[in-house]
Amino acid sequence: MSEPTEAKTDIVAEIEECAHCGKPLPLCICDSVTPIESRIQLLILIHPQEQDRALGTARLLAQHFENAVVRIGLSWPSLAKALGRPVPDPSRWAALYLGSAKVEDLETDAEIVAINRKGELEPHQRAILSDIEGIVLLDGTWSQAKALWWRNAWMLKCQRVILGPKRPSLYGRLRREPRRDGLSTIEAAAILLAGLEKRPDIAATLTNSFERMLARFREVQAKMPELAPKPKKRDFRRRRR
Repeated sequence: MSEPTEAKTDIVAEIEECAHCGKPLPLCICDSVTPIESRIQLLILIHPQEQDRALGTARLLAQHFENAVVRIGLSWPSLAKALGRPVPDPSRWAALYLGSAKVEDLETDAEIVAINRKGELEPHQRAILSDIEGIVLLDGTWSQAKALWWRNAWMLKCQRVILGPKRPSLYGRLRREPRRDGLSTIEAAAILLAGLEKRPDIAATLTNSFERMLARFREVQAKMPELAPKPKKRDFRRRRR
């Protein structure tokens, strides 16, 4: 009974990957990626066990920005080491990590919220957010993002931010998130960059790219179901009270 599964595994292994986005070539949309100029820099940290090549968005996101930095690993000594260059003031970088914090529990309806180490709303939101010059994004499951957060204490020197998206992720049934505010990496970047730079065109470009990726996946999945991501173990988190 194992032969069909082994055959599918062999087929997947033989499919060439895109050197840029890391996806199997039938799922690649790099030829339609629109470059974006942004004053805010991106550092994307990918957990080494994040294996979802089919539906992952981190590398696709990076294709839009010439200076985006992608790192795969568990820990780095500092923000400067992760970026590969000096960082004069890490406090001007934002680290997106939801954890147990939720915008709906705070006295705000903003989509981008700066919080302190206790998970409380920072005063002077506008001044803090307008001073951000870079964003650290954690790519992986909830538990993988938590591991990255706790293994890199230097992120405490950055300004922690969380998101209160106005709509759920476009993943829909393709990948269910444990919380409504759980988004793909590219969707999170769209909200952050568009909001911080006051440029809705960034959100439009990144969202369109994500929609093309999902449409390509659905199209290819119908013909090559073996390319579908393997089911993941349930990522248990604290239940909402």
